[in-house]
Amino acid sequence: MTVDKRTKLVVVGLGMVGIAFIEKLLKLDARAREYDIVVIGEEPHLAYNRVGLTSFFGHRKVENLYLNPREWYALHAPENKLSYHLNTLVTGIDSTNKTVSCANGDIVSYDILVLATGSDAVLPRHTPGHDANGVFVYRTIEDLQNLIEFGESHKGTVGVVVGGGLLGLEAANAMMDLECYEKVKLIERNRWVLSRQLDAEAGGLVVEKVTGLGLEILLSKRVGKIKTDEGNNVTGVVFEDGEEMDCSTVCFAIGVRPRDNLARSAGIKCADRGGGILVNNDLSTNIPDIYAIGECASWQNQTFGLIAPGVEMADVLSFNLTQAKLHHPRVFKRPDLSTKLKLMGVDVASFGDFFADRDGPSSLPAKAARKKTEDQSVVKTVVSGPPPPPVKALVYKDPFAQVYKKYLFTTDGKYLLGGMMIGDTNDYIKLVPMVKNQKELDIPPAQLILGAKKEGDDGADDLDDDTQICSCHNVAKADIINSVKDGTCKTVGDVKACTKAGTGCGGCMPLVTSIFTKTMIGMGAEVTNYLCAHFNYSRADLYNIIMVKRLKTLPEVMREAGNDKNSDGCEACKPAVASIFASLWNKHVLDKSTHGLQDTNDRFLGNIQRNGTFSVIPRVSAGEITPDKLIVIGEVAKKYNLYTKITGGQRIDMFGAKKQDLLDIWTRLIEAGMESGHAYAKSLRTVKSCVGTTWCRFGVGDSVGMAVRIEERYKSIRSPHKIKGGVSGCVRECAEAQNKDFGLIATEKGFNIFVAGNGGAKPKHADLLAKDVPPSEVVPILDRYLMFYIRTADKLQRTARWLENLPGGLKYLKEVVLEDKLGICASLEAQMQELVDSFFDEWAEAIKNPIMAAKFKQFANTSDTVETVETEKDRDQSRPVHWPKDAAEEDFKGLRGRWSATAWQPVIEAAYFAGADDTPNGISANIKRGDTQLALWRVKGRYYATQQMCPHKRTFALSDGLIGRDVPPSNEPCGDAQAPWVSCPYHKRNFDLASGSCRNDDTLSIATFAAEERTADGMVYVKLPPIEELDAALGTARWMVKKGDGGASQFEELDKKIDFKGRRAKKPGVKPLADVPMRRPVAVLPAGGCGGAPEW
Repeated sequence: MTVDKRTKLVVVGLGMVGIAFIEKLLKLDARAREYDIVVIGEEPHLAYNRVGLTSFFGHRKVENLYLNPREWYALHAPENKLSYHLNTLVTGIDSTNKTVSCANGDIVSYDILVLATGSDAVLPRHTPGHDANGVFVYRTIEDLQNLIEFGESHKGTVGVVVGGGLLGLEAANAMMDLECYEKVKLIERNRWVLSRQLDAEAGGLVVEKVTGLGLEILLSKRVGKIKTDEGNNVTGVVFEDGEEMDCSTVCFAIGVRPRDNLARSAGIKCADRGGGILVNNDLSTNIPDIYAIGECASWQNQTFGLIAPGVEMADVLSFNLTQAKLHHPRVFKRPDLSTKLKLMGVDVASFGDFFADRDGPSSLPAKAARKKTEDQSVVKTVVSGPPPPPVKALVYKDPFAQVYKKYLFTTDGKYLLGGMMIGDTNDYIKLVPMVKNQKELDIPPAQLILGAKKEGDDGADDLDDDTQICSCHNVAKADIINSVKDGTCKTVGDVKACTKAGTGCGGCMPLVTSIFTKTMIGMGAEVTNYLCAHFNYSRADLYNIIMVKRLKTLPEVMREAGNDKNSDGCEACKPAVASIFASLWNKHVLDKSTHGLQDTNDRFLGNIQRNGTFSVIPRVSAGEITPDKLIVIGEVAKKYNLYTKITGGQRIDMFGAKKQDLLDIWTRLIEAGMESGHAYAKSLRTVKSCVGTTWCRFGVGDSVGMAVRIEERYKSIRSPHKIKGGVSGCVRECAEAQNKDFGLIATEKGFNIFVAGNGGAKPKHADLLAKDVPPSEVVPILDRYLMFYIRTADKLQRTARWLENLPGGLKYLKEVVLEDKLGICASLEAQMQELVDSFFDEWAEAIKNPIMAAKFKQFANTSDTVETVETEKDRDQSRPVHWPKDAAEEDFKGLRGRWSATAWQPVIEAAYFAGADDTPNGISANIKRGDTQLALWRVKGRYYATQQMCPHKRTFALSDGLIGRDVPPSNEPCGDAQAPWVSCPYHKRNFDLASGSCRNDDTLSIATFAAEERTADGMVYVKLPPIEELDAALGTARWMVKKGDGGASQFEELDKKIDFKGRRAKKPGVKPLADVPMRRPVAVLPAGGCGGAPEW
């Protein structure tokens, strides 16, 4: 924002709350730069830690107490971001002209004024002798300096502290640390100390502990008068009961009073009783553009002498001034007055509603509040007093360790309300959230004090050996373990080949890998996470090598990091390298240098389906779409007979698009303003959202607006695995953000950020990374998190498994992303911004590029099209029939020796393969010859030809598979023994292009043919049998998947049982306004009534 348009914000008061507000405002305004801040402090010091005043007696250096060094203020001084005035008293406010006047004559203008004037220590002016020499208060550095100077000149005398609260004990400790006084005594008018935080038993224990440290405590005593000599010097105190005590020093620590004189003089409404500037829930006063925060503010006629409520006020106000336009404005609510501190070496804590057993609970959880209590008669109330509060106390006391704990619960023990602790406060940080969240306990109350029983961890290690790991091939955990232990399998690839686990849908691979790794470690064997046999590096290592050396092609990577410098790679490492290239350089995946590295989905910018067709999924950011776009989607689906379905990510999926139709389909969608949804890519899929404040009456934040911004930012960015996000507008969590790779849940303070959750074969709940993040800070945190994941994750590793395997886990991730432990946050943000700035729509570019567009054909040598799977109607839509029940296990590789005759036949111009030797996967073609489909490749100067059909599921897509080649032994030349293989894009069956054998399933094979290029006519020839013989053995009509090949419907029994006929309609005779007849009596539960029915 330009300088002349910035808002001038003046803060009066440079105390702990004032500086907290300034820090938060600077952070939240860092990007928008809407404010110029001026702060005016009355003291000669920069903002210092008033809570830590006692330490001043040890070091005597004011600078050690500064909350920020002087350099911090200088760092924020440029462009008037922050300027400050010290030793300057503000004496007046002119709200009409928006100025404040100072005692030194300065007049400072403002657009917004924030009063953070704090409070003064109470000095009992009604007490005779209150103004004598030797009377002090304990509030500021100046107070401490005066006390130190006085103590030095009165060594060997008695010092007295009046007040047994938090401040009184601090003051007594300080006077003892001075080592000037022969004796320090503390006077408290109540029967125990810390009476505002502790009950009599806990307070008595504190008295016992601090007395043992040398402090003499006088309880139930009130000072009536301070004795003085002729020079008005303190000589002692007289108690109200007439008893006297000699002393030289009296330090009052009996409370504070809000500083509201400045506000009162300006006509700002203040509280009549107790004082304080009256503020609304948004911290505004009765005068526009004037706010009050901290100890000077009176909210609902209450002032707060603790720092935490003041910081919360600063948080609310800074948020509203900077973020309210992006989020629902926040309001100040009843603050948490929990405290934990060490007083004179004694650990003391109180939390929640710690006097609920004495005063009754200030509030109860909704479920507990609904439970009825017995009404007490008026007579009983008169005779016995009011009924006891609906609270039960659990008390633990250890007189030997001097530990006291009292926890307060609802009468059913289901909710923790509050409590207090002396001596052992380790559980404080765990208990406070339990009270604040009002979450029902799932353990007996006693376990909170005594601790839970140790039980075995319930994790993957505890899966029984007969647990099914791979449902596609019915592989149990024991099958995997045994294949490793008997020496058959030494790699995950071996396990897949041997057991078939992971060769179906692939969803079980994380579990398979985990079981394999743990079994190998248990056997004492070395386990590596190398990409494959071609690299002795993990994906993360290879990512860093490619980034540092700026490698752009597979040959470059092989030369720099590969085990075989001339290798073609394989189906495992090629997509991983392609993903790294995309995450770093973001070139189009159909570019000639990277197209051959892509798995099938990326090669054709769509998910390949069972019948060789593709899905079409336009991006629908956050699930928000206009009617016009919906109409276009409907028109496209109708024209091309596409099966349509709403996805789990709130967008529309169109299935059954033929490869040759994809260009026309996407042209129409792009003309209507749509773009690729990247459903085919290992990248951001969707950011799911509820409607939030856009429509929902419960919404706290604009979940749709945030989800749109996030999805638009991260769309198209490639990562080790797919990424899904979610944004919920409130804690009702309708967007299911907590099972996503990243998820946001709106709170009154911003958003809670959850990370590393996912569904899939091993679902995982997301972990809380950061709480109450302002909207403007959400993106930088996500930038760092996602970029750190992209840099360090293993191949095909979801964020959940990545975080589980990350050394240090969530704690380390927080240190890296939130605390910048490695000093790379700026780098992570900058790298993400580069990727964001390099966005382009892959489909829009493919349509415009003739070379890319030419790839979208079924056959390279003809415009004919052929169906390979029959379709059937299901719920009024066409879909392919089910997979065949069995694989085609014919001896296809043996056909080469069984043909009656073969002859060289030209099939395609050699020019089609121009540049093949310079590409990482060569160039392939699907050739139609009669009714037979052939796959033809040129790889490293040599041609290979095979049948197009993979016999595993009778799919016709081998020409779209990735080429791989073994790393040759160092003592062996590369010949036919080192022929490449093709990996079927469906289920990764790998077929040798020379022999036709399947390398990972010995029941399968394919037919192979000799192929060569002839310069005479510029054609590629394949040695083939007669057409009739070829079609009889390999024709599409023979191997086309037909209805019935998959066996009976899996729902056959269910349909009979429920008499399923399709979509239900109202039965004849049903009367919507009549009662449903109960033809069978209602079964009564054993407990009677509703038994254990839930309370809604």
